[in-house]
Amino acid sequence: MNAIKNSGWVVLLSLCMLFAGVMEGLAQPPQAAQQSPEQLQQLVAPIALYPDSLIAQILAAATYPHEIVEAENWLQQHTNLTGDSLAREVDKQAWDPAVKALAQFPAVLANMNQNLAWTSELGDVYVNQPQDVSAAIQVMRQQAQQAGNLNTNAQQKVTTQGQTIVIQPATPDVVYVPEYDPWMVYGVPLAPFPGWYAYPGLFIAGPGIRFGFGFPVGVFAGFGWGWHRWDFDWHRGGRVVYNHNTYISHSTTIINRNHFQGFAPHQMPHAPNTAHTAGGTHPSPFSGFGHGGIARSNSFRGRSSFGGLHAGGFHGGGHR
Repeated sequence: MNAIKNSGWVVLLSLCMLFAGVMEGLAQPPQAAQQSPEQLQQLVAPIALYPDSLIAQILAAATYPHEIVEAENWLQQHTNLTGDSLAREVDKQAWDPAVKALAQFPAVLANMNQNLAWTSELGDVYVNQPQDVSAAIQVMRQQAQQAGNLNTNAQQKVTTQGQTIVIQPATPDVVYVPEYDPWMVYGVPLAPFPGWYAYPGLFIAGPGIRFGFGFPVGVFAGFGWGWHRWDFDWHRGGRVVYNHNTYISHSTTIINRNHFQGFAPHQMPHAPNTAHTAGGTHPSPFSGFGHGGIARSNSFRGRSSFGGLHAGGFHGGGHR
């Protein structure tokens, strides 16, 4: 009889331990898949040759793919706004500061909206693998430099700090966005990111690179999300710097990665003009290497929303 009782207790204890293990497993958030260096290099190729501060804005904004869509739609509906009037209206929106900052670069924002799978994946890996993303960008810059496609010129200043390549505007208040084929400019051809579409004004066919009109960012300087509020720290974990502090993303866009279609991302509002972090697991709703869907813009906003552009030789979203 005692043997039977003991056996029953053993079974009951085993079931309790099994149930506790199952509940603990259910309580754990799904871990985002780690992308390989090659995948990350493919992912950052379209932006790796952009100025450092613009990369910071793009990575931060990419953690809010739904706001990228909202901002692009809003800009399409307010093409009459320019200069200071545009900046004031953008400032009123409830978008993350990084998304607001991209209103300075309408072609860049439109490209992120058009290639939403790529955008979301970019934000996802930045949150989960910031050091790896930073390393991938540096690898691509080194390759472009070796291929003769990354040099100091009238539009940009390229410097090397140890093993780190830094890209800054040649003129503080005028930013040029380079135009290039991200799959050809680095010397050895890359396989394009699945579903990635070239956006007019940010792409040229072939292995070269060129510049054209610059974006005068001084009109946005008086706002908390303006150009001079952003930077990228290559030396401390590859972090986005916003207002002299580490940028922190409060994006709560979450999906089940096992369902790539028919998903309903759960989104919660965040306080406007608040900086947020890039730490922890952050699954994304539009993402995935190998299943890169896109969201096409109804119309191209490949022009600047403010006047006074500076000519150079490329039409990176500015007036000709």
